[in-house]
Amino acid sequence: MRLTSRPLLAATIVALGTAGAYRLLTSRPIHPGTDAPPTPRITVQVGALRRMTMHGYVTGYGRVDAAPATPRAPAASAAIAAPVTGVVTAVLVAPGEHVRRGQLLMELNSGSTTEAYAAQEVARLRRLYAEHNASLKALQNAEAQLALLRVTAPLSGTVVGINVKPGAAVDASTVLAKVIDLDRLVVRTSIPEMDAGELKTGEVLHVLGASPLTTTLAYVSPTINSSNGTVMAWASLPHHSGLRPGQFVRLRIVTATARDALVAPSESVIRNAVGGRGFLSVVRGHEAIRVPVKTGLREGGWVEVSGPGLAPGTRVVTVGAYGLPTRTAIQIQSATARPSAAGPSAAPGPR
Repeated sequence: MRLTSRPLLAATIVALGTAGAYRLLTSRPIHPGTDAPPTPRITVQVGALRRMTMHGYVTGYGRVDAAPATPRAPAASAAIAAPVTGVVTAVLVAPGEHVRRGQLLMELNSGSTTEAYAAQEVARLRRLYAEHNASLKALQNAEAQLALLRVTAPLSGTVVGINVKPGAAVDASTVLAKVIDLDRLVVRTSIPEMDAGELKTGEVLHVLGASPLTTTLAYVSPTINSSNGTVMAWASLPHHSGLRPGQFVRLRIVTATARDALVAPSESVIRNAVGGRGFLSVVRGHEAIRVPVKTGLREGGWVEVSGPGLAPGTRVVTVGAYGLPTRTAIQIQSATARPSAAGPSAAPGPR
């Protein structure tokens, strides 16, 4: 009797415990939002849309050179060739020296006469002509002969090169010296054909670097260089620019301006395969909803955007935007630090 009562007692206790647990579980209602598992949220950072003035640019490199001839002014440089075959007898200037137009630079002797004798002959004929003892034609011929033996500056500027010394034999193909007006310099550039369609005279050009400056395009070639597929353009440099002929500089040409444009932080825009299209993940409460947008100019970490329901102050996902589903729950970590609004909005300047 004792041996059979112990298993029965243990079974009774287990049954009572199971029934009590069942009543406890079935008597507690399940309230959504308390006992249900929480919806997973993706941690992101956000920024806000705003309005700015945006600019489009073409960037490249340019070379500083003397200004070319235009309908309003002669060329700002001259390579001076020997006027006759002969020998250099005197070099009267040095590289870096400023000269005036018509100033004597060098003297030559030709195979038929010397500069000294030609000068004496001109002086003699001028005296005789004044006394009516020589003809005007004789005087003019003597002056022309002397001019061939005297090398003068064709323009006012700086001597940037002397290629000969006294005693050097020269002919008409010999470049004796080069003079450049350093107050009339330009920067020349060659822009790839795909970007050159946006260029036109009068557009702002920034020369970048340690001493940045601003000017405007003075000329854009109407033809394309068939050898490299580029279009040549140039802009005049201001006086005392500090640049020198032959120097290479980085430059940026403003080709478009959009005032009061709606812009988004660049990292918030997910580009589509189709050009000029993309997506923003717009913050609505605790969710991010993907919205299609059309994109435009890009500058200084901002992108011009337009799309349904977008306005200044609209919050968008920045860090973490890539790969977000069309609609997803998010946890905002912190706002992304953005460049100052005064950057692109201000008048575009060199950087």
